[in-house]
Amino acid sequence: MRLSKRGEYGLRAMIALAEPEENGNAPEMMQIKDISAREKIPSKYLEQILLTLKNSGFLHSKMGIGGGYYLAKPAQDITLGQIFRLLDGPVAPIKCVSQIAYEPCNCPDERTCGLRLVMGDVRNAIANILDNTTLADVVNRQNFIRKQLYG
Repeated sequence: MRLSKRGEYGLRAMIALAEPEENGNAPEMMQIKDISAREKIPSKYLEQILLTLKNSGFLHSKMGIGGGYYLAKPAQDITLGQIFRLLDGPVAPIKCVSQIAYEPCNCPDERTCGLRLVMGDVRNAIANILDNTTLADVVNRQNFIRKQLYG
């Protein structure tokens, strides 16, 4: 399990799309150039990531003047785990504990392998956090911290 640049950029872009504007409403849509500038993500790379997210049903887009990308469903219905797995694959640190990309290992007894048992706990802990944290949760958390720090 590793958060790649692709995964990091995709998560940051989705959080930006979920973040409310000053009026408290989520932006209807954002253009790639605006997300790119705000999040300091190369626009060509971001374009590929957003297309993947769109093709997987997380985003919609509108072409033309005033167009851009927007969330396909409410921010409280999209988890970090869903986005992570789409962009970076399984959460498991080793393949023999993966629930979606299992591959047997070469240890003598997989059922009692200490490393496998611990890595299963790691997978479960990470998956629990990612699968129970929505984009709305992240936005609320960062806004709470910003209020504490900046008033």
